[in-house]
Amino acid sequence: MNASTETLPVVVIGAGPIGLAAAARLIERDIEPLVLEAGPAAASAVRDWSHVRLFSTWSEVVDPEAEKLLAPTGWVRPDGSTYPSGGEWAELYLQPLADVLGDRVRYDATVTGVSRSGRDRIVDADREDQPFVVHLTSPGGEERIFARAVIDASGTWATPGPAGGSGLPALGEKSAADHVTYRVPDLKDPAVRTRYAGKRTAVIGSGASAFTALAYLADLAAHAEDGAGTHATWILRRGISGSTFGGGAADQLPARGALGLAAKAAVDGGYADAVTGFRTDAVERTADGRLVLVGEDGRRLDPVDEVIVLTGFRPDLTFLDELRLGLDERLQAPVELAPLIDPNQHSCGTVYPHGAGELSHPEKDLYLVGMKSYGRAPTFLAMTGYEQVRSIAAHLAGDHEAAARVELTLPETGVCGGAGLFDQPQAAEETGGGCCAAPATLTIGAPASVSGGC
Repeated sequence: MNASTETLPVVVIGAGPIGLAAAARLIERDIEPLVLEAGPAAASAVRDWSHVRLFSTWSEVVDPEAEKLLAPTGWVRPDGSTYPSGGEWAELYLQPLADVLGDRVRYDATVTGVSRSGRDRIVDADREDQPFVVHLTSPGGEERIFARAVIDASGTWATPGPAGGSGLPALGEKSAADHVTYRVPDLKDPAVRTRYAGKRTAVIGSGASAFTALAYLADLAAHAEDGAGTHATWILRRGISGSTFGGGAADQLPARGALGLAAKAAVDGGYADAVTGFRTDAVERTADGRLVLVGEDGRRLDPVDEVIVLTGFRPDLTFLDELRLGLDERLQAPVELAPLIDPNQHSCGTVYPHGAGELSHPEKDLYLVGMKSYGRAPTFLAMTGYEQVRSIAAHLAGDHEAAARVELTLPETGVCGGAGLFDQPQAAEETGGGCCAAPATLTIGAPASVSGGC
């Protein structure tokens, strides 16, 4: 890279927790960041699930370097032992951090393409000497920005997985969109609550988000005046085993362990029926407008009023099409990272901390970080993303020793699951056994004691 290119900013795509942490880490290294956020405020995606609670505590979701930037403003981190909701994370930490960054963050700026200046993905000649060119749309129209490096922290929130077992939308899924959602519903919102109270709902998925939806519906059925008749059908593509409900008390993140226990309680309490080995092939409407899910094996489930699809997320790579990415063919994660996070291999244990080395691509100085770096894999933690961008900032500054150094110890996970959230972060009483031991029943709506560390 030539001297003139080094004077350009590092463009960070996305003003979520990892994108803002990347900006803070770059500033620490005297590198100028420019954060481009498609939404009208910081953490737009996080705000979409403001009603749900993280299973990580405040001490685990604040980047240390970002905290240093905030300190001169009088900002004080909330109690590190408590669990923020998505809305609290955005309002009490992420937006103040973006405010401190000032005009280094641009809102309503949607990136539409990234390439090398004057070089499409075919051209080799002097490729690494050319700056990146980032095309974007904003209220003022189309524009382009030149950058010395690009850190894509845009996440995967906008591209959820479909109901269809083949990875494509099931037949009829799109036409049933008025009764299908791909988010954990906010049952405290009266308009949303009306959709589910007293209704039968199919919940498709086996991760922490599905656990959360089941817990919310069960709580509505058990404790709300308008909850009578509320019932869930939990649809799993696999069978039920000891690891189906997560790690329980073996999970060093107690709130994450509690999610699986709550899902088990929903089934044990009769608020949800589990349908196993079911891969959705079609969504059909009945004469009265309800939905029938049809499996690949021909099974037809009883009609439901609503469907909640929580089958994970996938990265949007379309605006990176002119760059040379090195991605695992299955997970769509960087090839060096993929073996560390592959859910086919890692049913228990933790993901090793990783940084610039594992996140590099054939396109020099391009990095996918945060949830996007995981491609289609689950189990991402904010702490992992903060370590990623710490390492990348060090690498871009030429401090390769710091880039290679591991500065993070991750908690053990009982079993791989999604980035789930739960309003009651107490874990169940210890049941014994290994990390995949079947958890004991947790009563819906009743707190349980915590055993084990965090």
